[in-house]
Amino acid sequence: MVLEQNLSLVNKIDRLLRWGHWYTFFNILLALLITGSYFLADPLPHSVVGWLYLLLNWVGHTAFLCFLFFILTIFPVSLIFPYQRHVRGIAAVLATAGLVALIFDAYVYHSLGYHAGSASYEQTTELLRQQVVTNLRNFILITTTVAALLLVIQLTISNYCWKKIARLSYSGLGKPALTVLLGCFVLSHLLHIWGDARKLDEITRQDNVLPLTYPATARTMLTRYNLMDNGERTELSGANWLSLAEHPEQVQLQCETAVSKVPVQIWLLPIESPLPATELKTLGLRPLPQHMAPADVQTAWQNFWYARFSSEQPKSQSPQWLQQLPADSFSLQASPAWQQRLPELTALVSQPGNSKISFELVDDVKSAVAGIAKAQPDSIQLLLPLTAAPGKFAVGKISVWYRWDALQQLKLDEVTQQLDLLPTLLAQLGCHNQQPWHGDNLLQQRQQTKLNIVANQLYMFRKDKMQIIDQDGEYSVWSAGSGVKLEQKLDIPLLTDALKRLPASKTAVSH
Repeated sequence: MVLEQNLSLVNKIDRLLRWGHWYTFFNILLALLITGSYFLADPLPHSVVGWLYLLLNWVGHTAFLCFLFFILTIFPVSLIFPYQRHVRGIAAVLATAGLVALIFDAYVYHSLGYHAGSASYEQTTELLRQQVVTNLRNFILITTTVAALLLVIQLTISNYCWKKIARLSYSGLGKPALTVLLGCFVLSHLLHIWGDARKLDEITRQDNVLPLTYPATARTMLTRYNLMDNGERTELSGANWLSLAEHPEQVQLQCETAVSKVPVQIWLLPIESPLPATELKTLGLRPLPQHMAPADVQTAWQNFWYARFSSEQPKSQSPQWLQQLPADSFSLQASPAWQQRLPELTALVSQPGNSKISFELVDDVKSAVAGIAKAQPDSIQLLLPLTAAPGKFAVGKISVWYRWDALQQLKLDEVTQQLDLLPTLLAQLGCHNQQPWHGDNLLQQRQQTKLNIVANQLYMFRKDKMQIIDQDGEYSVWSAGSGVKLEQKLDIPLLTDALKRLPASKTAVSH
């Protein structure tokens, strides 16, 4: 009697496992429709070997994901709870949840450029929150409809596989299908090893397309954005970087007729130096918590004056934004030392008047404080050095003091840069660039991730974190405020969000 019961239990488990294998096979076919959408988020390969790897990786890795899901969920349920109706129902619910999660991850990848996970929890949550806040009704309707449709499909597949186990087993489809799926998985890995050794961009740029695949590295991410020269020598492509600076987006200002009547006065010092905090607070100024600037004069001037990354050769022409400002909107005074340091200032020097925005380039703190004390009480005022003090980084923290109610209300707690100042000042005048700046208008909601390109290095900032990518593709993570090295892994969301600031025409990927 005990033997008969044991045989009956073994038969039940055997039938459930055979059903589970066929159920997984049909779910692989269903999952292929979803995972195929990942490749549409990036540029498709241009070579035969790139397409071959894409197809092998798509089929092989999707099969691996589905089989792994079966091993971790349906398989143990079949062993612990071998009752076919319950197991089939639980499997349908679990498979539906898995496919919904895969669809959500594909949506995140299309929207953000990276997968949902612990490293991108903050960005993924914000993306989901935006959908819920802006379109709650459609979000619930679409999610419910998709989940219900998938559940119906899963119950149908489950019922079909259970009733047709014998026919499917004798169909002769099992072994060829297993051979194809396992072959694609093995061949894709072998092809990746070969492509990685040969430094083939068409293969390595696909490393992080599918979920739970090869971990993305700084080199593969830069290759994906066409910023890495992956030839015989693996190094950052300086030509691609410099093209961003040599051919910046055209400035096309659109100024409102009723511009702000509040004058803006900026005092600029040559280099970071101690400032009299008590005296500046008495004059009504407040400090920006964390403002970064390059240590090199020409680079910092490009950031501050042109609001773009620095090129190799300093430019002396008048910036396009200045030529498009309304009359009497601008004035600049510079000391002889400043004009010697930056010869292009000579043609810009003008007498102070009733201009909406005025720059005073002074040599010492005492002159700047004296000018602030005499400034119009209702004016917007900024005091800052042009460059950071020389240090171990090409970009460093500088002291910026301001009297600007709009900035005070925004509670600036993120890193700001010299790149952000020009867009903000022009916005105060009612002028907005129709093309995106490299920096942010601080008067509006800002992107959290900052980017700068200095001395053949990528500098990325989010809150206090500073991630640096060197020209050999190596990375390091630091505290932006204290300069202490952080033992953290490469922050892919931070890198991806920073690279989105580059002009779409200059990169290989645009989300």
